[in-house]
Amino acid sequence: MNQLLRLVLWPAFAGIIIAVIILRFFPNQLEKLNPTVAVGLNAPLEEASSSVKPSFGPASYAAAVSKATPAVVNIYTTKIVQSKPHPLFDDPFFRQFFGKGNVPKRQRMQSSLGSGVIISADGYVITNNHVVAKADEIVVALQDGRESFAKVVGTDPETDIAVLKIDLQELPIITLTSSDEISIGDVVLAIGNPFGVGQTVTMGIVSATGRNQLGLTTFEDFIQTDAAINPGNSGGALINAYGNLIGINTAIFSKSGGSQGIGFAIPSELVEQIMLEIIEHGSVIRGWLGIEVQQLTPALASSFGLEKAFGVLVAGIHRNGPAHQAGLQPGDILLEVDQQPVLNGRAVMNQITQAKPGSKISINVLRNGELKQIEAIIARRAPTGEH
Repeated sequence: MNQLLRLVLWPAFAGIIIAVIILRFFPNQLEKLNPTVAVGLNAPLEEASSSVKPSFGPASYAAAVSKATPAVVNIYTTKIVQSKPHPLFDDPFFRQFFGKGNVPKRQRMQSSLGSGVIISADGYVITNNHVVAKADEIVVALQDGRESFAKVVGTDPETDIAVLKIDLQELPIITLTSSDEISIGDVVLAIGNPFGVGQTVTMGIVSATGRNQLGLTTFEDFIQTDAAINPGNSGGALINAYGNLIGINTAIFSKSGGSQGIGFAIPSELVEQIMLEIIEHGSVIRGWLGIEVQQLTPALASSFGLEKAFGVLVAGIHRNGPAHQAGLQPGDILLEVDQQPVLNGRAVMNQITQAKPGSKISINVLRNGELKQIEAIIARRAPTGEH
């Protein structure tokens, strides 16, 4: 029996002795058995990537808001709407009592609201064209309580911009900054008069830039933001974190009619350009070539025997327009306009509209596999629907 106990207990006793010796004289050997794994949250700070550095904004945007809000105005418009006469007046029996053409007409006043931005001390106010379109009376209300009737200096439906003029002294003005300097992720604030509740500020970020092909206006180059924009915000200011104007709030994508985090603003670069044109000429002067273009996809390029989709396809020509008179043909591929490579349809159409009417431009096209150079004289673009 004693012999059996010794056989069982001796290995356990020997193991305890070996463990004591290792702990006493070789402690570092145990660390190799339990290696440390550094995960994202616990990784040493010096080992973190230096390519992305956090930037910390202010805890409050009150300074930016107080700088910009005095120049953001509420706009109230009214127009006289002719209502249809009562159906009884269609009855010959009743019409005989009024005589021919003397059927009484009913009128009613239709009111709407929007926002605007004072852009100069001379009293020029920027807003959206759809805010003031067909209005018989326009009233501009300032944050300081003053009000003034406004007259329309000019409008540009193709970018949805309108310039108004008010006659008040000591006007606050907003500071414009280049919209080309904004980046996706920048903090922005939208200021306006949503639903007529009064001046309201909402915050978001720049979600995207250069948005186009939305079907909102003819010339589109929108800033997209998730700052809440609602009915009544149209024409109001989109500012950066320093209180400078970077855009004019214009439209939202919504199924309910309220904000769903997809709003669009006209960038300040375009706003300034259109505003100066309207103030100087009363309208925007644009060049016109009389062509319709289509983006050249890889499939289209292959059908024309091209290895790469470079340039844009001339899809249509307006009869007797500048392009038609110069000899451009449907099916031509525009490669260069005035020595500038044609990258996409939007860019080339913007280049043409910015050309001065009466000026001559050179166009390099590919026709049936052959390069051709054509010269055309730019005409003045008529308002939408007149060509």
